[in-house]
Amino acid sequence: MSGHLYIGLMSGTSTDGVDAVLANFANPLQPQVVSAVALAMPPTLRNTLLALNTPGENELHRAAEAGLALSQLYSTACEQLLHKAKISATDICAIGAHGQTVRHHPDLGFTIQLNAPAHLTEMTGIDVIADFRSRDIAAGGQGAPLVPAFHQALFGKETPRAVVNLGGIANITRLHPEADIIGFDTGPANVLLDYWCEKHTGQSFDHNGQWGSGGSVNVALLDYFLQSEPWFTLAPPKSTGRDLFNANWLDTRLKQWQDANKTTRLLPQDIQATLVLLTARSVANAIKQYAAGTEEVLVCGGGAKNTALMRTLQVEMACPVAPTDNLGVDAQHVEALAFAWLAWAYDTQHPAGMPEVTGARHPSILGCRYYA
Repeated sequence: MSGHLYIGLMSGTSTDGVDAVLANFANPLQPQVVSAVALAMPPTLRNTLLALNTPGENELHRAAEAGLALSQLYSTACEQLLHKAKISATDICAIGAHGQTVRHHPDLGFTIQLNAPAHLTEMTGIDVIADFRSRDIAAGGQGAPLVPAFHQALFGKETPRAVVNLGGIANITRLHPEADIIGFDTGPANVLLDYWCEKHTGQSFDHNGQWGSGGSVNVALLDYFLQSEPWFTLAPPKSTGRDLFNANWLDTRLKQWQDANKTTRLLPQDIQATLVLLTARSVANAIKQYAAGTEEVLVCGGGAKNTALMRTLQVEMACPVAPTDNLGVDAQHVEALAFAWLAWAYDTQHPAGMPEVTGARHPSILGCRYYA
């Protein structure tokens, strides 16, 4: 297996933990997951990362410390992967490490992923490839989403399908045999669901969507969410993150809506149920508008484990909706596997930055290498 082994590390917008995979790319179209681990984000680090999404005191110092702490967590994940697979660090070609996005402003020409790849290289003794987004942004692109090129390689385009990643933010990839690939963010997913659940239950996420399932959707509130946010009507390419969809976004709109509807009493579970439909509706609207003819929807990311969200998305779609597990790829592994693939793409000089997805002026080789 030596010569084809890559590690992929992903800590997403949900900030709930680190997903890591060790994959064999002897056949790049059918990469084999050799081992996988998921590590919970330590509460202190999670709180720091969330706080760094907005301006604050001494944020440069705090960001540097958070990047170092994240690289230590990444190192632990790599150590566990190698131990599970009984493979030496010297057998690994490279680690693809995404880092933690805390600011994303392609309109201003920058994106910030906290990371410490040089330290990760020192701790693991393995080359690290990082900084995947900035090259595409420099070429005028959104720098996101990065995974459509991988989705195309992994899931092909023989069948008209949409691949939906339900992470903190939701994004879709259109794969169609008679059309160019496109991919873009569609709006919030777990970022708002997790915030509202933790605020009212103390639990970091709504397991299987059970808590929200006890509420009733308020259609008027749903319409207000969709109509009051101009971002939903933007045409792709587009991307977003916690810079826009955050606690303040939700709390402000809830207050505005409640002030205008004083006689309507909403329970916290009603709002959670409405947020579930907001995620599903915004995804479905995007597919219907920009991926007409889709015959199946494949779902990956943490949201694929949310039974209520999956059930709601199926109601919104006229075609089958299923997790990527049905095609042999664990839904929870897809994003980490994508960053292993992006490291492989860097080494093979495969241009993973796709103008048709991000709006960049030209294709780009994504990433920067730190040698062990």
